[in-house]
Amino acid sequence: MDKIEGVAVGRCTDSPYLRPLTIHYRQNGTQKSWDFMKTHDSVTILMFNSTRKSLVLVKQFRPAVYAGEAERRFPGSLAAVDQDTPQGLQPALPGSVGVTYELCAGLVDQPGLSLEEVACKEAWEECGYRLAPSDLRRVATYRYGVGLTCSSQTMFYAEVTDAQRGGPGGGLVEEGELIEVVHLPLGDAQAFSDDPDIPKTLGVIFGIFWFLSHIVPSHPLTALQTQ
Repeated sequence: MDKIEGVAVGRCTDSPYLRPLTIHYRQNGTQKSWDFMKTHDSVTILMFNSTRKSLVLVKQFRPAVYAGEAERRFPGSLAAVDQDTPQGLQPALPGSVGVTYELCAGLVDQPGLSLEEVACKEAWEECGYRLAPSDLRRVATYRYGVGLTCSSQTMFYAEVTDAQRGGPGGGLVEEGELIEVVHLPLGDAQAFSDDPDIPKTLGVIFGIFWFLSHIVPSHPLTALQTQ
């Protein structure tokens, strides 16, 4: 997963996932403008495997995180975006700096599918768990990246068992996905969430907090696992 080579950065001239726009408006009599990205909404799924007494996470390489880390460590690394052709990132960093822990998630980009159906599809493709929309509990819908995007994300919760895992997960090979399924023991969840050295998304932190405060107090299988 983290064997990354030949990294180069250039302009994004066309993308099915994002589109840069500028909004012009008047606020309290003052003319203003703001740059933003039109992106897809998304869903994410917090899964508790009651067989293993663990939370189900995914781990994958994120190119944007890798590029951001390069710029953070070596300011000016992303100057290639001003070039007509992609320019290699130098010096090259190990691929591990771009690997993050996340909740299973996916874009809402298929017309005709409900949010629940998209979530079930992602749970199967990324983690190998078969879910039905009725298995899902909606946790929250929220805005993210509010200074940059106009998108929202909906988080669902589902309890699963090993018997529901009928596939390996790992994402769709034809789409270039390379995803590792991670089972986080409940006893380690709080420390995992609090550790600043473990690269993770806000969704993971919020998901763990929500699970510990909303599910653990009344779930018979979790009582001894988090003490």
